[in-house]
Amino acid sequence: MKILIAGGGAAGFFAAIEARRRNPSAEVLLVEKSREWLAKVSISGGGRCNVTNVLSEPKLLAANYPRGSRELLGPFHRFNSSHTVAWFQSRGVELKAEPDGRMFPVTDSSRTVVDCLLREASVAGVKLENLRGITGARFDPGRRVFEVELSDTSRVEVDRLVICTGGNLNSGGWEAAAALGHTIETPVPSLFTFHLSDPRLDGLSGVSVQDVELSVPGRKLSQRGPLLVTHWGLSGPAVLRLSAWGARELHGLDYRFPLRISFAPGRNEAWAREALARMRLEHGRAKVVNHRPVDLPQRLWERLVEQAGAANVIWSMLPRPAAEHLAGALVNSRFEVAGKSMNKDEFVTCGGVRLSEVDFRTFESRIQPGLFFAGEVLDIDGVTGGFNFQAAWTGGWTAGRHAARGAGEVTGLTDQD
Repeated sequence: MKILIAGGGAAGFFAAIEARRRNPSAEVLLVEKSREWLAKVSISGGGRCNVTNVLSEPKLLAANYPRGSRELLGPFHRFNSSHTVAWFQSRGVELKAEPDGRMFPVTDSSRTVVDCLLREASVAGVKLENLRGITGARFDPGRRVFEVELSDTSRVEVDRLVICTGGNLNSGGWEAAAALGHTIETPVPSLFTFHLSDPRLDGLSGVSVQDVELSVPGRKLSQRGPLLVTHWGLSGPAVLRLSAWGARELHGLDYRFPLRISFAPGRNEAWAREALARMRLEHGRAKVVNHRPVDLPQRLWERLVEQAGAANVIWSMLPRPAAEHLAGALVNSRFEVAGKSMNKDEFVTCGGVRLSEVDFRTFESRIQPGLFFAGEVLDIDGVTGGFNFQAAWTGGWTAGRHAARGAGEVTGLTDQD
């Protein structure tokens, strides 16, 4: 049996290694368009590689995928983050958990992960060829083989084809999938930061708030978490999560939309007025800028007070209009987003092979038997925190082992098979 794995990233390596493990007699060829193997693994997490997340319970894990959560639930019962940790640990790569749940190699170097995967592929007997990306494919029903065109103008014939080319428009994976009858959901960016220019944020680059609620008025888009002020606007987990869940809607708005920020999540303006009234009673002789009713960075609080016209006012003398302004600023600040930037540590798209066309028990095509997909070539994307790599490990592991099964062999392999 000949198996071609297209795409030398996380999903491709896991698929190739598992295919050989499952069927040592199979000839497994892994091809990559670029010169570098595992390029995204190398640069992710600032060069440390955020391998996965501590979450391993399937429902909790699947909840971190704006697209693909339902489809990944079953696969996560068979291979989740705990399996990923065990897989790498058994091969000499220890992982550590950080307070936010992200997991990195204890070496803090992505090279550790890259070297492990290259070594395991070599030990397994996978044939590696770079500068040979997939450019097209067709299935010959008479001979029951895939005829695959590669970027060096050569052609190969294989029994099984596993496409793991990621969410790159230039990878060739989507073109091959479409040629084999699949629908490609239009790719748009996910995991991006917000551009905005507002005097309330001028000079506050680097200021972070531990807990805010972000929402887009008039849309069912809301997220809660840490926020970071940047020199171009806003970033941080809350922004990245909102961008992920709102990827298609925000693309439709050309990334120009109103943004509401509550610095006291779950509270309303009535609560904010009461909080300010208590400050008036408890700190009447103190300046407003020196005592905050909520846990905000001092520099941000000073800016909000300044914008309310109360920079030199004591609490007992705070005018009602200024108090109303501050109450609104605390729980209902409005900003205008005017663009986006991709998050430097993540390059994720929303879009890809339509999920209804794939059997997620095996990651095999429902349209073309013998064709498999894994990773971001599918219309699956997760939020930041190691979730996109976990989807790649799970998909690659599942697709590889099922692609390697013999003709007529039943599906439904167990973890021990």
